[in-house]
Amino acid sequence: MSPGQAIEVERLSVTEGSSVELGNVLCIADGDKVMLGTPAVEGAKVIATSQGEKKGDKVVVFRYKPKVRYSIRNGHRQLHTRLLIERIVEPGATPEQPAKKPSRRRKGAIKDGT
Repeated sequence: MSPGQAIEVERLSVTEGSSVELGNVLCIADGDKVMLGTPAVEGAKVIATSQGEKKGDKVVVFRYKPKVRYSIRNGHRQLHTRLLIERIVEPGATPEQPAKKPSRRRKGAIKDGT
């Protein structure tokens, strides 16, 4: 995965547009720099944004027993959550905090001491 990539995972209970933190990172590769986990890289995480849910491809389940005229055909469509990868946080790195908006003061709110 890389930032900006969209992936589909098994259904998560998150609302559309909310942020998701995935903590089980197995490997981080950046050019020649590679970090492998045993089994996971400690302190690494992936920050993603949910883009909603959609149904996957249909899987047909067909059961058949010969000589007894038994056959059943069912279908199933699994729900998936689409995630947009925002950034990958390496272990030891401080996660970037969003910039705070400066507070706006109303006119007359600052009183002069004289």
